[in-house]
Amino acid sequence: MERCYAASSLTIDGRFYAVFASEAVGGPCYAYTGNDFGEKEVIWESAGGTMSLLQIPGTNGEFIAVQHFFPGFKSEGAKLVWGRRDANSGWVVKDLALLPFIHRFDMFRVEDEIHILAATLCGNKSDREDWSSPGTVYAGKLPAAPEHGVRFTPVLGNLYKNHGYCRSVREGREAGLITCDSGIYALLPPSEKECEWSSEHLLKAPVGDVAVCDLDGDGNDEFVTIEPFHGDKFLVRKKCDGEYRIIYNYPGKVEFAHAITGCVLRGKPSVACGARRGYGELFILQHENLGRTPFHTTLIDSGAGPANVAVVNQRDRDIIISANHSAGEAALYFVTD
Repeated sequence: MERCYAASSLTIDGRFYAVFASEAVGGPCYAYTGNDFGEKEVIWESAGGTMSLLQIPGTNGEFIAVQHFFPGFKSEGAKLVWGRRDANSGWVVKDLALLPFIHRFDMFRVEDEIHILAATLCGNKSDREDWSSPGTVYAGKLPAAPEHGVRFTPVLGNLYKNHGYCRSVREGREAGLITCDSGIYALLPPSEKECEWSSEHLLKAPVGDVAVCDLDGDGNDEFVTIEPFHGDKFLVRKKCDGEYRIIYNYPGKVEFAHAITGCVLRGKPSVACGARRGYGELFILQHENLGRTPFHTTLIDSGAGPANVAVVNQRDRDIIISANHSAGEAALYFVTD
């Protein structure tokens, strides 16, 4: 798959699908299922610019995805689409909302409502290197009939190189973490007693992306960050005396760090990391409580150049879903005992 970018999964009628999509202009989106994942289905054959694809909470495989965020940040026409698998007509995909430069999004279920958080990389661009217009985070509610569209309103602005995102827990509630040149922000969805989203500035440093994981098992999550935007560092930051301080710097040579996700692999807290250029490595970061440097890494693949990774836990194995951008492939890696 040329410029394979999005890595995700769907569950439909109890059946698991690994889903991949391309960022290339006119790129496809495919779903793979079956015992050996040999059954391939076409979600769309030609659209492209897909940064993310997520299943809508509480549905039987309905999803939202980004389309038309094309290489070179040519993304004035970027949008969100809604899709589902129809037993008779196959995959059905419809426009949900035009949102120029939409890069990452997530969904939060609050009582009976689905709230969508959507982050734009920037506001506008005159050329590839123009970062003068900041990105914004928007929020909206998904209607019962998604084909009616979503109306978004801004909840956080003035975010330059607004690139990274992950889900976390803050104050006992699910939250979204946004990363940009001014650091990491936590955004909490409305609760029963609140009508508005709330935000907190957690870290002030240029961050390209972040994963959250309690690697050392002390009950407190660490931040594993890519710094800066499309940067050359994978760092572990731990909260000490109210500040997130660097306690580990991955020693390997890194070019264009891009893929990162916190996960559990065979019961062990882990972070899957990857870089798109240079060695194009995909590796796992873990903590062993051994020696002066308790953090260690396990190389999964090289030359792959993953853009994004996702991890799914199953009973007898875990699956790393990797969009190997540089290698031009959609890949699954199986982790067993």
